[in-house]
Amino acid sequence: MDSAPRSAKGRRTRARLLEAGKEVFERDGFLQARITDIAARAEVSHGSFYHYFDSKESLFREIAEEVEVRLVSMDDIGHDSEHRGSPVDRIRAANRSYLLAYRREAKIMRVIEEVSRYDDDVRAVRTKRDDYLGVRLESAIARLQAEGSADQRIDKRYAALALGGMVARFAENMFIGGGSYDLEVAVEQLTLLWANSLGLDGDVVRAKRPSAGS
Repeated sequence: MDSAPRSAKGRRTRARLLEAGKEVFERDGFLQARITDIAARAEVSHGSFYHYFDSKESLFREIAEEVEVRLVSMDDIGHDSEHRGSPVDRIRAANRSYLLAYRREAKIMRVIEEVSRYDDDVRAVRTKRDDYLGVRLESAIARLQAEGSADQRIDKRYAALALGGMVARFAENMFIGGGSYDLEVAVEQLTLLWANSLGLDGDVVRAKRPSAGS
C-alpha cells in the first residue's frame, strides 16, 4: 500500500522498515533478502509489512531513491564565491562531500548498482538522479561562467555530463569496484581535473601530491 501513514506511530514504523530493509539488503543482497527478515529486524509482524509496502521491490525502490538523493550535493560549486570560497575551493568541497557520502552508502550502492542492471524501476531511479545532478551541475557551471571564472567556450550541458559522470564513476570504482585509492588524493585529483577542464582563472590549484609509496 505504499501511501504515507497518517499517524506518528505509523510513520515511525514505516521508517523502521526502511532502515531494516536497508540493513538486510546490504547484508543479504536483493535476491536473497526476505520480507520475514526485514519485518523481524523492524520488530513488526510479517503481515504488517504489507500495510506499508506492496512488496520487497517497492521497499527497495524507495530505499534506492533516498540513497541516490543523498548523493546529489555537487551543486555547491556554483554558490556565491563571497560566502563559499573560490571556485576551486567549492569544487574541492563538493568532490569531498560526494566521495564521503558514497563511502557511507557503499554497501547499499553495490546492491543498487546490481539491481539496476535488470530492474527497470531501479534503473529509472538512477537515471532520475543522473538527470537531476546534470541540471544542477549545468546551473553551477553557468554561474561560474557568469562570474568570469570558467571558460566561456565550454558548453555547460556537455561539461556537466562529462564531469559529473567522471566523479560518479570514479566513486563507484573506488568504493564498490575494488579500486585502491587514497581519499584525499582522490579529492585533489578530481578537483584538478574539474578546474583544468573548466579553464578556471585566478585560482591556484594546490593538488596534494601522493606521499612516497602510496
